[in-house]
Parts: sequence; structure tokens; C-alpha cells
Amino acid sequence: MVDKAIMRLPNIQKIMMVLAGYAILQALFIIGQAYTLATVITHLWEGKSLQAQFGLIVAFFLCYSARHGVIFFRDKLLDNYAQEQVELLRSQLLEKLFRLGPVVVQAQGTGNMITMALEGISQVENYIHLILAKMMNMMIIPWLILVVIFFLDWESGLTLLLIFPLIIIFMIILGYAAQAKADRQYRAFQLLSNHFIDSLRGIDTLKVFGLSKRYGRSIYQTSEAFRKATMSTLKIGILSTFALDFFTTLSVAIVAVLLGLRLINQEVFLFPALTVLILSPEYFLPVRDFSSDYHATLDGKNAMTAVREVLELPEETEVQQSLPQWGKDAQLTLHQMSFSYDGQTETIQPFDLTTTGFKKIGVIGMSGSGKSTLINGLSGFLTPSGGSIEIAGQRVTSFAQKDWQKQMIYIPQSPYLFQLTLRENLAFYTPNATEKEIQEAVNVVGLNELVAELPQGLDTPIGQGARALSGGQAQRIALARAFLDKKRSILLFDEPTAHLDIETEVEIKERMLPLMENRLVFFATHRLHWMRQMDVILVIEQGKIVEQGTFAELTAKQGHFYELTEQMRREEHV
Repeated sequence: MVDKAIMRLPNIQKIMMVLAGYAILQALFIIGQAYTLATVITHLWEGKSLQAQFGLIVAFFLCYSARHGVIFFRDKLLDNYAQEQVELLRSQLLEKLFRLGPVVVQAQGTGNMITMALEGISQVENYIHLILAKMMNMMIIPWLILVVIFFLDWESGLTLLLIFPLIIIFMIILGYAAQAKADRQYRAFQLLSNHFIDSLRGIDTLKVFGLSKRYGRSIYQTSEAFRKATMSTLKIGILSTFALDFFTTLSVAIVAVLLGLRLINQEVFLFPALTVLILSPEYFLPVRDFSSDYHATLDGKNAMTAVREVLELPEETEVQQSLPQWGKDAQLTLHQMSFSYDGQTETIQPFDLTTTGFKKIGVIGMSGSGKSTLINGLSGFLTPSGGSIEIAGQRVTSFAQKDWQKQMIYIPQSPYLFQLTLRENLAFYTPNATEKEIQEAVNVVGLNELVAELPQGLDTPIGQGARALSGGQAQRIALARAFLDKKRSILLFDEPTAHLDIETEVEIKERMLPLMENRLVFFATHRLHWMRQMDVILVIEQGKIVEQGTFAELTAKQGHFYELTEQMRREEHV
């Protein structure tokens, strides 16, 4: 029920001590309420005037107010603490994702990672708040109340003591059942998130091929599976809450009946009997509170476990070396370089490559040939499984070098648009860019028409929940970011025009080529028309670089590149 990771949170011991103090105070005020209320009723039963009970009535309301004041300050403490911890957790998660790169997102699923970083973290915040409060109350309050009950009437105390373990055992049995159902529900939620996001991102392609309705039915089936898993979990949760309420009410009723019989037989006085009867529901209240929020704590625990699994993914700790700024005389040498996702099966087989200065290196191959894997390796997101790397005369074990990555601009197939204004999106990596520089970038990448039609121009909010943009417009924004960043001299493109129509691609191409000047460029694509502008071409088939050379050399050779171009032309005409 309690994730062990929660006990490793910063300052958790201090928080637990404060919560223990609040729980003790809460128990004392509960006992004070019961004592004053029972005393007033007893005095009135004995014929004393109501006016004479004014002091006790005031004391009752003071205890009542103090009890809820303790709850208020406890919840405020937990709100602040939980918010601090989830902000730290979200920061750690995002930093981890940035360090691991797109490889982990591809493995976990985009939808899953988005829901984990947003809704999952919110569930963790709720979980931290609930579990700490409920757990501490359940550990302290019932036992302090039980001590008082034993002092007042040991027979009632013994009855309650014997009943409590039975309820706990029943909760454990139902808890295991609820845990299994909640795990199934969370897996269904992850599947639905990934499926929905993937379908949404490819909706234009699905429409073109007439597959949107089929995928709509698929999303419906996945959401139905999630609905059924949720309802199944709720059934267990509602059953456990009902059963616990039933048994605790029955237990209080048994104590009340026994006290009533003993009162009739004059075996117990009215004051202790009333006090025990008032305290008995309070004795079970922490357990009932815990049960009522059990489903919410399960969701939070599953989300926290998922986040922790990502945070605990192994990272290669690279020895950082000081690398110079890439220039016209800098040289990159790769010898028998290979990349693998699992460290065993080589996705990119060993190859050699030497390049000097500013060049445009094209990486061409069919979909699934390994182009993205190669780009991930060159960007430092994937650790080499073999080979050696030499950058500007210095040997490094991988490209996960800060001095290499600081010089790098990575433009993927689908650039991310932040939920900010267009201006802030353009200058996201260069926040100090001037108005003149931003306007120049807008002109260079051809965003003038977009800016003109936006109601607030550059200050119009875009991104999720705001103004939607087309794939071509998103690519232009990514190019503008690259244009504004004059310091970075290494460009990595991973199929940046894969989802664009040919007219848009040709227009963007005219804007992209000037950005490639005086930079080292690796351009992965399956579009042939880019290859004429490349200085060197790497032909990749099934993870193996089968040819290297210029466009003229590879065309004249009539080898793999020639066969690939012929195959692509045939597919274009089909």
C-alpha cells in the first residue's frame, strides 16, 4: 500500500514527526470532546441546570474547534510539502527524459510519458497528501482512544481490541484485490494514452488513406477496455468501503448493546458508558477514512511507481571532456562504430566515417532502416555498443558530452510547440534575441503570412489548448529557432519533412539550405531530392551502412544507392 520510495523523500522524518504531533493533539481533542459531552449529558440526567453546564459546553466547542484547527494546519502543511515534492519529482523526470533523449520516449510511448508528467504527477501529489495523513492517524489516534476506553471500561476496550484486527485482515484481503484491479486499470490507461496520442498525431495520414474510422473504432475499443477496468476497480473500492462501514457500525452497535445491558443491570455508571459510546465511532474513524480514499491512493502509488521506474533507468556515466568549438578545421573520426538499444543486438552495425569541417552529410534509407537510430547515437541519446570516437583530436566513449551537445541543434520529424506565444516559441532557446533578429528569422523561414493572420501577431498564444498550427508551420518554427541560434554549429535532422506534402517541403527546403552553411550537418531522410545538395551520402540498409560517397560517385557506381533510388522512384509512381 505504501510505496517505500515515499519514505526516501527529503525531510520526510521531520514531516512524520510533525504529523505524529498533530495526530496526538487530534486524539486529545477527540477525547476532550467525548469527555465534556458525556459530562454535560450526565449532569443533565442527574437534574442539574443547563446554565450550570455553560463552562463544559464552551470547553466542548473549544475542543471541537481545536480538533478541526489541527486538521486545517495539518492539511496546509501536507499541501505545501506535497507540492514541493511533486515539483521536484517533475523536474527530475523531465531532466531524466532530456538526458535519455527520445529513446526512452519511444520505448515508453509518447502518450504514456505525457500523462505521466501531467496527470500522473498530480496523482502523486494527492497520494503523498493522503497516505501520510491517513497512515499517521491510523497509527496513533485509535490506540490513544483505546487506552482511555480501557481506563473507563476494560470490557468495552477488550471488545474493540478484538474486533480491530478482524477489520484490518478484511481490509488486507480486499486491498490485494483492489491492487490487482488498479494495476490492470493503470496498464489500460497507459495503452489508451499511447494509442490516442499516436492516432491523433497521424490523423491527417489516416484520413488520406481512409483509415480514420477504423482507428476511431480502435480507440473506442481501447477506451472501453479502460472503462471496464475502471468500473471493475470501483466495484472493489465501493464494496470495501461498504463492508468496512457495515462492520464498524456493527461493532459500535455491539458495544452499545453490551453497555446498555450493563447499564440496566447497574454494572456500569452512565458517564463512562456514554464516554465509551461516543469514543467508539472515533476509534474506527481513521480506518474508515483510510478506506474511503483507498482507490485514490492506489492510483497515486501506481503513478509514483511508474515515475520512479523511469528515474531509475540506468544511465551511462560518461567522463566529460573539454571539447573545442566545432570549426572548419575540426575533424570527426568514427572507427567500427555501432549502436544498440539493448546492448546486445546491434541496430547499427560497425562502420567507419571521417569528416572535416563544415559539411552536409545525408543519411538515406527506407523507413525502418536505422536512420533515426544513427541520429540518436550521434546526438548522444544512445550509447555506442562498440567502436571508437575522436572529436577534434580527442578520444571520447560516446557523444553524450556536454561540450558536443551544447553545439548541437536537433530537429525531429514533429517539433514540439510549447504552450507559449509564437514569439516565445521562436526564441525559446535564445531568450535574449532582439526584435530585429526575431523578425529576420520570421522572414527567412517564411512565417510572415502566419504572423499576419494571427490576431495578436507574434504575441498570439500557440501550442496545446491554443492556436493550432500545421506541420509545415511547426517545422518553420523549428527552423527559426535554428536560425536564431548562431552559436551552435552542428545540425542533426531526423526526417524533418517526412509528414509534409511535396509543395510545402520544396518551399521549406529553400529556407533550410542557407541554414546549413558553415555547419556540420547530418540529414536523415528517405526523400531523394535532398541528396543532390549533400557533400557526403551514407546509404543505410537494415542497420548497415552499405555505401558512402558523393552523389555523383554513388550514381556512377550504380550500387546500393542506385538501386535504392530506382526502388523509391518505382514506389512514387505506383
